[in-house]
Amino acid sequence: MRISAISYLNTAPLMWDFEHGNAGCDFDISYTLPSACARSLAAGTADIGIIPAAAYAQIPGLRVLPGVAIASRQPVRSILLVSKVPLDNIQTVALDTSSMTSVALIKILFEKWLGGGRTFAPMSPDIDTMLADHDAGLVIGDPALQIDRSRYFTLDLAEEWIRHTGKPFVFAFWAVRHKALSEAPSQDLAAIFQRSRDHGLEPASLNQITTEWAPRLALKESDVRSYLTESIYYHLDAPCLEGLQLFYRYSTEIGASPPAPGIDFLNDAKACMA
Repeated sequence: MRISAISYLNTAPLMWDFEHGNAGCDFDISYTLPSACARSLAAGTADIGIIPAAAYAQIPGLRVLPGVAIASRQPVRSILLVSKVPLDNIQTVALDTSSMTSVALIKILFEKWLGGGRTFAPMSPDIDTMLADHDAGLVIGDPALQIDRSRYFTLDLAEEWIRHTGKPFVFAFWAVRHKALSEAPSQDLAAIFQRSRDHGLEPASLNQITTEWAPRLALKESDVRSYLTESIYYHLDAPCLEGLQLFYRYSTEIGASPPAPGIDFLNDAKACMA
């Protein structure tokens, strides 16, 4: 089966067994950006993808692998609104084209709590270019972690969501095309991906990820480790599902996305244990 994964630091623990164990032998793996991962599943060029939560409302025929997510229960640090003016003065916002979920989230935040009427425009995630023509820019993933926040007014989108709703925010989860399941060898996909996550979060694995990624992103090792262990939450549990359903409801209410179908878990029995 073909896996489309995201090429950001926050997916490194999820991919542990595929990159350091035997799981990778059974899959064809490619790395891309979140929005491109969703397009690959929609086009049928990938069978399994770590898709933006917003994409689930737009791609029919998907089943969700239970228990695993890229979520946050506190400030996430890698989903930022970066502005050259105070929040109340923002009129135009450049939106990172790598994102789908965070684009919907920023629109929800403005419409429901921060004041509507802003103008949005998609752009590549280069903050200097974004701010040359716009008051603020939405930046996600590794580029957001590298922002010098002392130079700008910034808003952590997960922190703002949690402040207003009291619920975690789910940015992405694994999904598989239903058609691919009938064409693939019989495998317990949920167990494979949950096990990879668990192995990736073991102390020795986190040490290796931290050592490899800190120089790559020009970040302190302590910042990389705290991001993976504190900022990101890797479990699609009941509170996260409540936050996810609320996100879908709000996104539909403001017209940021079509109504999402009910979450169709692969192996429902396991989903109930998540």
